[in-house]
Amino acid sequence: MKKIIYSIVTLSLLVFSCSNDDDAFTQPEPLGAYENGILVSAEGGPSSISYISNDFSETENQVYFNVNNENLGVYLQSVGFNGDKAYVVVDAGTITVVNRYTFEKLGTIETGLTLPRYIAFNGTTAYVSDWADPYDATDDYIAVVDLTSNSVISTIAVAEGPEQVLVNEDKVYVSHKGGYSVNNVISVINTLDSSLETITVNDAPDELFIDNQGHLTVLSSGVNEYWLTPPVETLASITRIDLNDNSIISNIEFPEGQHPGLMTYNDGNTYYILNNGLYSLSDTETSLPTTTLFDITATSAYGMAVKNNLLYVTDAGNFSGNSTLKVYDLSSGSETNSFDVGVIASKVYFN
Repeated sequence: MKKIIYSIVTLSLLVFSCSNDDDAFTQPEPLGAYENGILVSAEGGPSSISYISNDFSETENQVYFNVNNENLGVYLQSVGFNGDKAYVVVDAGTITVVNRYTFEKLGTIETGLTLPRYIAFNGTTAYVSDWADPYDATDDYIAVVDLTSNSVISTIAVAEGPEQVLVNEDKVYVSHKGGYSVNNVISVINTLDSSLETITVNDAPDELFIDNQGHLTVLSSGVNEYWLTPPVETLASITRIDLNDNSIISNIEFPEGQHPGLMTYNDGNTYYILNNGLYSLSDTETSLPTTTLFDITATSAYGMAVKNNLLYVTDAGNFSGNSTLKVYDLSSGSETNSFDVGVIASKVYFN
């Protein structure tokens, strides 16, 4: 009998020990509901984020509201990803922090922001472009955010209308489309001392990417104010910049009347949409393509992204009802899928 009792006690102690051992019987963390899929942000009425699974079998609109039972606010501008967190930037002066895989709200960043646009990350620091008062050309800034406390710790004054923000090593690159006006510079901020340089490009620079050659590629849409008397037009361009010395390697200008506003980059190719035609420019090409890859069917192409030989385009339609996410096979040009997404859908992200 003593041996049996001893065996039971020993087994109990062993089980207890294993159950308190962090390495014993460790179960893998379950996948988040919104992992392994495509996220589409929509500017609003109301602002929202949609989810489509990678195999296109599952879709869900209003994922933030569904999880948190609250709206994101007015005019969702962009989403930034850092580790397992997503930072949802809303024009009304708020960045909402969520778990990027479950979309559970983790906190907000509000104090120190006025009209934020885009966010980029450097370790535990984020850089947020902010228009401040859009009618004042002198008060625009980059907010420096401590991500451990979700607080703005300093600001860096920049030129009017900062938009996209990109961090590369110890530099922050900011495109200045100009806000309610027009600008033509790229700000270069040194993260070590907050010193500032500018690079002049064509009017209305917006989209920024670093290509496989290590060059900064910028799309400037130019100005096409045909309603003025006389009309005002400046040329659009794709500019490549040497990140070593901020010199312009090439500036490929579009003909008069051509003003692309959407550009993305994938695997050595810059893609842009012009008059519903998709064009591709490789890293080594120095002149614009003369033919389209194929045409897309969109009333108002408003956002684009490329991944795994698929092109994703948001069609904002009439900018009032829900938008459509269209998926195209890059090889054949055929539309393979379409999904109903939020109102004025503008950005496509891969989660």
